[in-house]
Amino acid sequence: MRLEMPRYMERFGAVKFFDVQRVLELTGGKSSGPLGDVAGTINIGRAELEELESNMTIIIPVKDENPKVLEGVLSGIPHEAFVIIVSNSRREPIDRYRIELDTVYQFYRLTRRPFLMIHQKDLAFSDGLVEAGYPYLLDESGKIRDGKGEGMVLGLLLSKIIGRRYVGFIDSDNYIPGAVNEYVDIYAAGFYMAQSPYTMIRIKWPYKTKFVGRRFYFRRRGRVSEITNRFMNMLIARLTKFETDIIKTSNAGEHAMTMELVDKLAYASGFSIEPYEIVYMLEEYTGIKKNVDKDVFEKTIEIYQIEPRNPHIHEERDESHIPDMIKKSLSTIYHSVLADDTIKKRIIEELVRRGALKPGEDPPKPHVLPPIKDVDISKLFKTLQENSDTLIIREE
Repeated sequence: MRLEMPRYMERFGAVKFFDVQRVLELTGGKSSGPLGDVAGTINIGRAELEELESNMTIIIPVKDENPKVLEGVLSGIPHEAFVIIVSNSRREPIDRYRIELDTVYQFYRLTRRPFLMIHQKDLAFSDGLVEAGYPYLLDESGKIRDGKGEGMVLGLLLSKIIGRRYVGFIDSDNYIPGAVNEYVDIYAAGFYMAQSPYTMIRIKWPYKTKFVGRRFYFRRRGRVSEITNRFMNMLIARLTKFETDIIKTSNAGEHAMTMELVDKLAYASGFSIEPYEIVYMLEEYTGIKKNVDKDVFEKTIEIYQIEPRNPHIHEERDESHIPDMIKKSLSTIYHSVLADDTIKKRIIEELVRRGALKPGEDPPKPHVLPPIKDVDISKLFKTLQENSDTLIIREE
């Protein structure tokens, strides 16, 4: 895979944001060295990508997805990566989880694709989290809450059980297996370039594609991400006193991290999780707090934003959820200690104008999930092994 070399970077304390790099070739061919044979590019060979992917876990959060689409996503993930599927699909009146499991099982029989699969509402998961000292995903009744963020954090906890160094997320509604394959290769390419053990790779879709009439329409920017990026950059401007547009991946569902960074972050519930990761890093690792993590400040956090060649195509659904997604995304910025009165006022004006907030209301405070570094993974896994009725693990 050949990519543009990182040409521009902005640093805020220990956090480095690299500007968007484009994938130039899906397969870069042979080259004379790791920097490739073309100035300004980096070419990573297939062997290097496969080596990194063999140390990678890919998490797929699923909710009531078409089994054919899920199978396509599985087919696009390089075989070397270990797959974790966390499903929050309906169990009644039709058990959609069992339908998904049949799909995954059939794929395993044909490919020997190693995987772990579990349902988000498995009662053994709830008990295991309490035993492991991490009850923050539970509601008042003691059950795991609904939400994409909750499923992603559960996937991260399971990744700690698997024990690989890198972890990435892939949305389950991607219609193009080739795009999925490219995303995972991009994760590996980003880790290949990284100089820090604390690294994150965030995918910037080139187009969010929809079918209009008799043809495809390639929309350059997503509605939610465009708004969140604008306010995220405004937040940084309040911190540095210089305007910027460096952040272009605030809502990147497809992103990957080193497990070292996974342990350093806090997370947020639901659709707030992706922008909150950025907000948390800005709050914790830019030097505004007296108590600093010396290792992070010495080695820095590297955040790569990479644009693939494949467009993102998923099922077009009811758009009534869009204002709520915008509200949840902007709430992470509104309630940040970095946000001043001006940015808060602009966020409220934006949400009221879009019908996501009533005049006089404040955006709801995101439900924050603390770092998972101290979770007793052995207790969690023991409880799941002994009591789970949905946990399935299959290895080669």
